[in-house]
Amino acid sequence: MERVMMRVLVVEDERRMAAALRRGLQAEGFAVDLAHDGEDGLHLAREGDYDVVVLDIMLPGLSGYKVCERLRAEENWVPILMLSAKDGEYDLADGLDLGADDYLTKPFSYVVLVARLRALMRRGARRRPAVLRAGDLALDPAARTVTRGGVPIELTPREFGLLEFLLRRPGEVVSKTEILEHVWDTYDTDPNVVEVYVGYLRRKIDVPFGRNTVRTVRGAGYRLAGDGG
Repeated sequence: MERVMMRVLVVEDERRMAAALRRGLQAEGFAVDLAHDGEDGLHLAREGDYDVVVLDIMLPGLSGYKVCERLRAEENWVPILMLSAKDGEYDLADGLDLGADDYLTKPFSYVVLVARLRALMRRGARRRPAVLRAGDLALDPAARTVTRGGVPIELTPREFGLLEFLLRRPGEVVSKTEILEHVWDTYDTDPNVVEVYVGYLRRKIDVPFGRNTVRTVRGAGYRLAGDGG
């Protein structure tokens, strides 16, 4: 049976890095197209049938944020992994709020990049709704608000990021390592901190409402009930 080659669009203005990414990804069996500015990247992403887009944030013409925002406004749900030299929590939040699926900061591990791309491809193109919901629990990434049955819930930035990550993967079991990688953007933090923050989150979104939204899967991680618990 003929193997289907996965198509990747890399939008990166640093030409040396873009060329290195193309060589490396081609060696892994991907078909790779390059764009060096936001306008070309947007055009190719609109016209090409890509399995995933690797999108730098700081681009000439249109920023990666703008490219992502326009694609999602057109209901183009191609998986997007954003790259940036920035490493702040709010830069991560901005990219995810605009509809990106994943995020890596430079310098990054090439092994991790390839693993993230393969994970995005397995999940495929998913809708990125403006408001994330599980039953009567609603999170608005842009407005940075959370409500349950219309009742506002105040969360810290870290609690908000944790809930958003879980809401984007309802019904899936996610490990502490995955949560650290995406919400804390690191592998090095003690995994037990995740358990602490899950406890904080439950006390705010579940306990006052008599619900069980975030469930522990012993030995594996956590799963958010798609119906809100």
